[in-house]
Amino acid sequence: MTINTILQDNQLTFILQGRLDTTNAPKLEAELKKSISGVQKLIFDFTGLEYISSAGLRVLLTTQKVMNRQGEMIIRNVNDTINEVFEITGFVDILTIK
Repeated sequence: MTINTILQDNQLTFILQGRLDTTNAPKLEAELKKSISGVQKLIFDFTGLEYISSAGLRVLLTTQKVMNRQGEMIIRNVNDTINEVFEITGFVDILTIK
């Protein structure tokens, strides 16, 4: 998985490519922990993300809880496969997906 970030004022965008799975979730979690302090708007761009596992879902849920306290979190450009995972797990009711 490749992670690119763009920071503009209090908005941070994470652009993910590849697979967010058990192998890569800790990498994303570490990057988030060091980057989201003071961020008011966190955006995940999933244009290049092909797959998400339960480990990836856990990272998103943990991050959503943090962002509920300090701002908002938005997930954009979700493919049909990942959107189906979000629907089956009920994450569509927890996350802001655009």
